[in-house]
Amino acid sequence: MAAEVRPDPLAGYEDWPAAMRAAAPYEAASEAGTALARVLGVRRPPPRPEVVVEDRLEHEGVLVERLRWSVGHGPRTRAWRLRPAGADEPLPGVLGMHFHGGVRSVGGEQLVDLGAASSARAVALRASGYAGRAPANDLARRGHVVLVHDTFSWGSRRFDLSRPTPRLAALARAQEALWAQQGVSPSPEERFDHLSGLHEETLAKACGVLGTTFAGAVVGDDLVALDVLAGTDGVDPGRLATIGFSGGGGRSLLLAALDDRVGAAVVVGMMATFASLVPGYLDTHSWLLHAPGLWSHADWPDLTALGRARFLVQYGRADELFPLEGMEAAHERLLALHAGSDRYAGTFGAGGHVFDAAMQDEAWTFLGEALAGVSAG
Repeated sequence: MAAEVRPDPLAGYEDWPAAMRAAAPYEAASEAGTALARVLGVRRPPPRPEVVVEDRLEHEGVLVERLRWSVGHGPRTRAWRLRPAGADEPLPGVLGMHFHGGVRSVGGEQLVDLGAASSARAVALRASGYAGRAPANDLARRGHVVLVHDTFSWGSRRFDLSRPTPRLAALARAQEALWAQQGVSPSPEERFDHLSGLHEETLAKACGVLGTTFAGAVVGDDLVALDVLAGTDGVDPGRLATIGFSGGGGRSLLLAALDDRVGAAVVVGMMATFASLVPGYLDTHSWLLHAPGLWSHADWPDLTALGRARFLVQYGRADELFPLEGMEAAHERLLALHAGSDRYAGTFGAGGHVFDAAMQDEAWTFLGEALAGVSAG
């Protein structure tokens, strides 16, 4: 009698363990960047991948292209590239980072307005996190080429959880019972988002076994996306920036620390000291923020000293995910760290964990100034 085949907790990424073990460690432009990469377990990304344009549409003055590429393991990456319709001169490039939010059914699309083609889930995320705006479209209309992509374990890069392990299946049944008791009828996307949140513990464990971290695996995808943006026709590779809200802000910070091509970064709702987060906020945040070994190496504010990027960090005084004293301590550390330079600006809004309209307007002004007049040469 044949033995029962156990569910694969890494289904859809069967080639990932071999790829991680075969890839060389990432080498940054500086020793400090390389040291950070070692802590995160970042691997050297493959050569710039072949990019396939799957679809094009023009929406309210913006040309939107849907792209696909492979990072060398797991499902192919889906991304959207936006630029002002009719633009022909080299433009600055911005890499947009989607947030974590416990929502893995949607990745980069949360930043993009596709008109009638927009998914309901992406529209809802823009309403709750971005004041109903589409940051990628807004930036493109302001004269940027914007690339947003699904990163490791999100959207097109999700894991196949259709046959969960016994542990995940038991937890899923418990949640289904709770939903039934509450009279809730979740959508397939909501069911997947709940299950994928539980699955992150398995991913973090697998990353540790493979000599990386969850944050390191995510930034590996982000490094490939930055390479795609830098190699895009019509993009000035000397004027590159990255933006992100919440978990996307942490990704923007790590990418700027690891890759000197990033000249400006906007970090929204993702800055505090580790001392203010541990232990009280351990369960508030995911493995994307709580990377094993990172605090022993550097605090979050100190990472802005790496690379060459100018930073705008936006805080919310009523942000329920970060203690105010931790945000204020980070701000004071950043002011001291960058005293006498223009590399840091920090602003506090009255709101909670959102990237609201006023914050977006401030961020777009910052990027326009930070990327203006910089030659690619």
